[in-house]
Amino acid sequence: MVNRFILNEVSYFGPGARKELPGVVARLGYKKALVVTDKGLMKFGVAKMVLDVMDEAGIAYEIFDDVKPNPTVSNVKAGIEACKKAEADFIVAIGGGSSMDTAKGIGIVVNNPEFSDIVSLEGVADTKKKSLPIIALPTTAGTAAETTINYVIIDESRQAKMVCVDPNDIPAVAIIDAELMYSLPKSLTAATGMDAMTHAIEGLITKAAWEMSDMFELKAIEMIYKYLPMAVNDPTNPEGRNGMAVAQYIAGMAFSNVGLGVDHGMAHPLSALFDVPHGVACAMLLPTVMRFNVPAALDKYTDIAKAVGVWRDGMTKEEAADAACKAIEDLSAQVGTNKHLTDLGIKESDIAALAEQAIHDVCTPGNPREVTKEDIVNLYHKIL
Repeated sequence: MVNRFILNEVSYFGPGARKELPGVVARLGYKKALVVTDKGLMKFGVAKMVLDVMDEAGIAYEIFDDVKPNPTVSNVKAGIEACKKAEADFIVAIGGGSSMDTAKGIGIVVNNPEFSDIVSLEGVADTKKKSLPIIALPTTAGTAAETTINYVIIDESRQAKMVCVDPNDIPAVAIIDAELMYSLPKSLTAATGMDAMTHAIEGLITKAAWEMSDMFELKAIEMIYKYLPMAVNDPTNPEGRNGMAVAQYIAGMAFSNVGLGVDHGMAHPLSALFDVPHGVACAMLLPTVMRFNVPAALDKYTDIAKAVGVWRDGMTKEEAADAACKAIEDLSAQVGTNKHLTDLGIKESDIAALAEQAIHDVCTPGNPREVTKEDIVNLYHKIL
């Protein structure tokens, strides 16, 4: 079996790392950027922290700030038109997964116009050219979209999330600056952080996992378990914020290359049908899905127990798995992401439609335990 691993060409880490941006632009010879972000980041001054650096360096840019929390086909098409109008030769993506996913869709279609309908990008698209170069600056510690070959767009006509997988979409440069995350609200810090934990755990136990991906995911689990409570409870603490910023990136390096599982398969329709933020959906599902997967991943769950410090000498594999699951349940409760579907206005009558999309989601086949639609219905019921 041949394993493939794709990573960014260059990445920068650390508080204040956005100040590397002018040197990057000069080195690569770019002329004008389309800045892809959202109105909230503009309003609260987070995007300005990057724009100030660009202004001081005299980097030309125009702003597209119409990114939606769950970006749509129409959203991406509007961004493509903005990019063409600006005559931009690169993209600066500032934000969470939504901004970076939108940027990826824009960049891919600008250089591969045969996919301009956007919906043809679903799954593994046969694009020929790399995306318009993207410099990605995440403002959340969760999605790791700055280092993945995946992006997710909602097709409004079907009310379905399209998971797009394309090596040509990975950002050319990732700049992980924890200072851009200091003002992230407590609830979003918790939800995006548990999304990162979901990435790390699903990436560890997915069918395609191997030694290299395991190395990254286990370190990510250890770091998220340590730093997420710190980032939630003391948001301007550089240690906690930078720890989470790096940890979620490490998780992304691996899951991007080996895939995920049914947690993400079930989370995607929650966003597509009910506009539930992706991090909230993943966090809500994680403890329940972990319990479901125990029989298929006992050895890996022992590794998780060791990574989070709850493994003890003499434990059986089953005891270690139970301890690992309880540790993640406790973490979720500690940071406040334990929720029920009914809290979000979702009713029992909605579960059939959710399960129908989840069983066909591109992430579901990677689950270590074979899963049926009935299993998925039962899992949704457990968090109803």
